[in-house]
Amino acid sequence: MSYREEKIGSLAGVNLDNKTTKGLQNVFKRVLKKGMHGICFSPYEEGQQPGDQITEKQIRRRMKIIKPYTNWIRSFSCTDGNELIPVIAKEYGIKTLVGAWLGDDAEINRKEVEGLIKLANKGFVDIAAVGNEVMYRGDLTESELLSFMKQVKDAIPAEIPMGYVDAYYEFRQRPKITEACDVILANCYPYWEGCHIDYALLYMKDMFRQAVKAGNGKKVIITETGWPSQGEGLEGALPSYQNAIKYFVNSQFWSEEDDIEMFYFSSFDESWKVGSEGDVGAFWGLWDKDEETKFSPFPLKIRAKKLL
Repeated sequence: MSYREEKIGSLAGVNLDNKTTKGLQNVFKRVLKKGMHGICFSPYEEGQQPGDQITEKQIRRRMKIIKPYTNWIRSFSCTDGNELIPVIAKEYGIKTLVGAWLGDDAEINRKEVEGLIKLANKGFVDIAAVGNEVMYRGDLTESELLSFMKQVKDAIPAEIPMGYVDAYYEFRQRPKITEACDVILANCYPYWEGCHIDYALLYMKDMFRQAVKAGNGKKVIITETGWPSQGEGLEGALPSYQNAIKYFVNSQFWSEEDDIEMFYFSSFDESWKVGSEGDVGAFWGLWDKDEETKFSPFPLKIRAKKLL
């Protein structure tokens, strides 16, 4: 039975309740093989963290693994080697959503914005993202962020859409930022709002609708969504191997059926994220920290290499 045939006749997604672990793995394999719109690229190896220099070699190795399964990648920074990610992605025929990471360090912000502008003007950027959850973290004021957005917009080719990435509700609360965006780049995480896996797809659809309403006709792209496979839960949201598969399958099904442009979070597990997210931070990847597939009964890493 195909996952299309297993579909529930409602908004809830695919009926996976009676699947064994092996059955879930087989559904995951079929869905991943069909391919994703996009995935968030995780460059950091075990022992690395943001601020460390990443190498061309490690980027190429991980890009080769994900290449057969995605049309787009999203990168988060334009410094410390991250600027090579969109360049290499273009070599492999992958489209790019490239982010400048903004925070409370003025010098880093300057380098990030200059890096994004440089990459865009050289043809390596399909969508430019100026900042990620800066308003959520409170690292900049609205006027400071708007100034960076204008700087990038004025300096890159007019045909490249420019936007800002944040939680879906920020676009409702900050109309000036929403107005400055060419495209709304919304992060939608039912997990982080304590939603039970049984209602997670419905919850994400509502998040998306709120962003669409705030955008007032502008395209909305889901720039992050995902579910951790291990770690301590948050209210009704429980990380588990099975729940991570269910969420991936249902989100990809919805993305395809309703033509939703979505970047799944994330490609590889990254241990450094435990510092900001707790133990669940290390377990958001479709591949583990050693670049082995987590959810499939066959070695996707080997298959990916054979296809190149």
